[in-house]
Amino acid sequence: MSPGVAAPRRFVLASASPARLVLLRNAGIRPEVVVSGVDEAAIDAPDPGTLTERLAVAKAESVAAGLAGNDALVLGCDSVLDVDGEALGRPADPAEAHARWARMAGRSAVLRTGHCLLSTGTGRRETEVSSTTVHFGRPTEHELRAYLDSGEPLRVAGAFTIDGLGGPFVEALDGDHGTVVGLSLPVLRRLLARHGVPITDLWSVGPAP
Repeated sequence: MSPGVAAPRRFVLASASPARLVLLRNAGIRPEVVVSGVDEAAIDAPDPGTLTERLAVAKAESVAAGLAGNDALVLGCDSVLDVDGEALGRPADPAEAHARWARMAGRSAVLRTGHCLLSTGTGRRETEVSSTTVHFGRPTEHELRAYLDSGEPLRVAGAFTIDGLGGPFVEALDGDHGTVVGLSLPVLRRLLARHGVPITDLWSVGPAP
């Protein structure tokens, strides 16, 4: 690090998502990664937006409770696809993923991502849910089978990605691209501001490893 440049504040991502990590690194932020042990199936809510918020809070709190040392900012995130008011997370198997795509093809749904930024020093917690409308194309049966065989739909909320093999099957987005990836950078900036921290304080100096 260059002389006279302060070290970035300790920032912890409470998520195992490679896509979220890449998004942050591309924005100049290199977080520590600590995966929470939250049982997502045990958390319920009356609607998809509230569910993502509760899951994000649970993940941030779980990781924060296990941290030692100086004040840290812990970011928890969770995403679901809201289809007709039903929250769709990761499909259980290829058959469920296929059924979901049969339902989503040619339609629109809303990807909701909950964010929780928690300060271990003050105990303060700030939350926000971002929403982006996703307009799906109509993959052919051959394309859909190949996509399911890749295994990608089984690893992500809603059985699709925007930044991977699923991207060609999304016709358009209304809203923030990062929300669909799983972390909205504008939301993160707002949450940091509520903690009195400019997002530039998290920037690392030099190229990402």
